[in-house]
Amino acid sequence: MKLDGRRESTHVEDRRGKTAAKTAGGIGIGGIIIALIVMFMGGDPSQVVEQMGGMQTQTEYVDDGRDYSQVDVELMTFCKQILAGTEDVWTAEFKKMGRTYQPPKMVIFSDAVNSGCGNATSASGPFYCSADETVYLDLEFFKSMKKQIGADGDFAYAYVIAHEVGHHVQNQLGILGEAHQKMAQYGRDTKQYNEISVRLELQADFFAGIWGYHDNKMFGSLEDGDIEEALNAASKIGDDYLQKQAYGRTMPETFNHGTSAQRSRWLKKGLYTGDVSQGDTFSPAYSSL
Repeated sequence: MKLDGRRESTHVEDRRGKTAAKTAGGIGIGGIIIALIVMFMGGDPSQVVEQMGGMQTQTEYVDDGRDYSQVDVELMTFCKQILAGTEDVWTAEFKKMGRTYQPPKMVIFSDAVNSGCGNATSASGPFYCSADETVYLDLEFFKSMKKQIGADGDFAYAYVIAHEVGHHVQNQLGILGEAHQKMAQYGRDTKQYNEISVRLELQADFFAGIWGYHDNKMFGSLEDGDIEEALNAASKIGDDYLQKQAYGRTMPETFNHGTSAQRSRWLKKGLYTGDVSQGDTFSPAYSSL
């Protein structure tokens, strides 16, 4: 990707090597709201209350003073530039819809993090939390992509960020909340729950493609091989591919992100059309996604 001279987002918080310290006090209305959101998403709100431990939601992070490699410095700059690109694209796209886009925050962490949706470790991979409208990412994920799933390249990394921002777009449009309510009604580990999850993930792939299309239109950012990098990454994180690698077989009833073919198809559709109106993954029959 061509990113020289591109602006960096100011919505990125660096929590690498930092430990959280909370101030004593009541749980407060903010904690109650987060607990309710988790409940509507199908989670256990009592875990939120327990995690907050009767402390205020205000948290200070203490830096351990560690130094970072040049690779880490470059990856941090990359993340800020990609997030800025998503801000530019989605601000313009929302304006076309007569809406105002409120960009997400991005938290860069190492090893483990406390989010509005609970605690998570690097093993979870990058994720979006709708409770605090934040994308969470450990830079080590990018370093391990080639080794663990055979996917590499700057546009492949950008696709990962754009996919998580795609969930924020769903949240802004009300799609995510509605889907989570339906998923909560069915309960985890049901066929219906997993099918809704797949529809959400495929649409986030499509929105990542929408970003790629318009980012290139705005900035001429794509180079030869970039699209192939992203499509390869999408194919390597399909449920069927990952299950074959892990278990030697597939279990379609447990798919919750989509197959390699589906993920590549919806990403490609966004990349080649640039048309948000073509991203409805909820109306088609599940078998035709």
